[in-house]
Amino acid sequence: MYYSNGNYEAFAHAKKPAGVDKKSAYIIGSGLAGLAAAVFLVRDGQMPGEHIHLLEELPVAGGSLDGADRPNAGFVVRGGREMENHFECLWDMYRSIPSLEIPGASYLDEYYWLDKEDPNSSNCRLIHNRGNRLPDDGKYGLGKCANEIVKLVMTPESELKDETIEDFFSDEFFETNFWMYWATMFAFEKWHSVAEMRRYCMRFIHHIDGLPDFTALKFNRYNQYESMVKPVLAYLEDHNVDMQYDVHVKNVIVDHKGDKKIAKKIIFEQDDERQEIDLTEDDLVFVTNGSITESSTYGDQNTPAPVTHEKGDSWKLWEKLAEQDSAFGNPDVFCENLPERSWFVSATTTLKNRKLAPYFERLTRRDLYDGRVNTGGIITVTDSNWCLSFTIHRQPHFKSQNPDEIVVWIYTLYSDTEGNYIHKKITECTGKEIAEELLYHLGVPEAEISKYASEENMTTVPVYMPYVTSYFMPRKAGDRPDVVPEGSVNLAFIGNFAESPTRDTVFTTEYSVRTAMEAVYSLLDVDRGVPEVFDSIYDIRQLLRAMYYMSDKSKLEDQELPMPAKLALKSGMKKIKKTWIEELLAEANLI
Repeated sequence: MYYSNGNYEAFAHAKKPAGVDKKSAYIIGSGLAGLAAAVFLVRDGQMPGEHIHLLEELPVAGGSLDGADRPNAGFVVRGGREMENHFECLWDMYRSIPSLEIPGASYLDEYYWLDKEDPNSSNCRLIHNRGNRLPDDGKYGLGKCANEIVKLVMTPESELKDETIEDFFSDEFFETNFWMYWATMFAFEKWHSVAEMRRYCMRFIHHIDGLPDFTALKFNRYNQYESMVKPVLAYLEDHNVDMQYDVHVKNVIVDHKGDKKIAKKIIFEQDDERQEIDLTEDDLVFVTNGSITESSTYGDQNTPAPVTHEKGDSWKLWEKLAEQDSAFGNPDVFCENLPERSWFVSATTTLKNRKLAPYFERLTRRDLYDGRVNTGGIITVTDSNWCLSFTIHRQPHFKSQNPDEIVVWIYTLYSDTEGNYIHKKITECTGKEIAEELLYHLGVPEAEISKYASEENMTTVPVYMPYVTSYFMPRKAGDRPDVVPEGSVNLAFIGNFAESPTRDTVFTTEYSVRTAMEAVYSLLDVDRGVPEVFDSIYDIRQLLRAMYYMSDKSKLEDQELPMPAKLALKSGMKKIKKTWIEELLAEANLI
């Protein structure tokens, strides 16, 4: 397996791998990584679909890419997916997936045309004082703290080990708008991995100007299950891939022969019966190790989502594998001892009529019902004790919505504090109480909050997810297993708890698809390059743009720099007159 850059290989078809017709594949987990692995086995590995078996513990595919109308509760999405134009592996896959909406088009075509016709942006990112815009919304306010970000990027990841964000940055940094934008957009918290934050800074530097207004982002037309999962399922069904649900994989037995690691047996339960699959070196096994939405519990309008710390199949399977070989990672780093303050709860509210529309439309300056981009991403309440954010995507968010219904997604970063209006932790709240807290921060008169939050006007479904921010827990090398561990003959790890040998970032759809592509190409020796991570961090133009936007669009001479740097700048400006450097600085608006 190797990496490619540019479009020379992007449109090429790989030759059929030697011996693929006698091979088979077992994919454990049908989240996006598992589905992508099946697609790449079919498309690039040219493995017969009948030889590919997806083993899923739930009765539905998609993993964290969900979207459902729960009986007697309402519409539910546990989270959302923010995407951008340089998700190279994701778009490489979706160019081959037929659209279910537009005959003759791919899903990539459908997505591209939608974003061109209705590009994403936000008219309001931060609010406070019960529904009022923050006066300096749109500004980072970093000042001298910008140097701390530069220092982070300049520090090799190997030097950061399992350091936290709070260990690295000053107290002043956490008071900036930049941190509020960053933390709420990506769900970073102070005790998370600073190494992962560094990866994000470097990975998305080309979107430095799009962080406050979300012009960096792209979204689906509908919820992620209907938009992203169903087209892939249709593709796999057309290729006769074997999909098995309610399969609980308990262990994969791995033999060690010299330096080789060979998966020899899959042990699982189906219909309450223990079963085994004997494997040879020609049987490839792809394991989704860990899950951020596993063990989710659901409440409803009048019931909180039950708190749980139970581990599901994917965590237990990872533990069983890790017991067999230290190269298979350390799951305890990600699923044990999560701080009580962590994000655990999200909620989905369905507005049943148009009574509350003015409270949202005064912020977005957009019609809730025109089918176009609305909030453009989350709106964050900066003085919320819960650090509450909410978003309204294009409506309808579910194809089955009634014309007057609007689906709103809510999440809160802090689970250990009482709300401003509802004096409870969010983990203790019913759906109605979460809705009341939202309405309070929107400025609904207190005397009317309970009435508007009632089932007549809106239904709210809370979800408790014990591992939803596990991706970002502080880690060191080896805590996540390599996609293909050294010496592995037929076993690979896929998903966001596998370690891609690139500088890509977890908690993204791109990472799931990238690990799947790397795993398939490695185990099948597919002669086609995996697209390299977009190289904006190595582009001097992007670095200069970052200086401009991180300083809230200040010229170099006006930026907060140490005195030696200011003196060096003054001297240096004379030397670059009428040179290419001066031209680049002018293009970046720095002079």
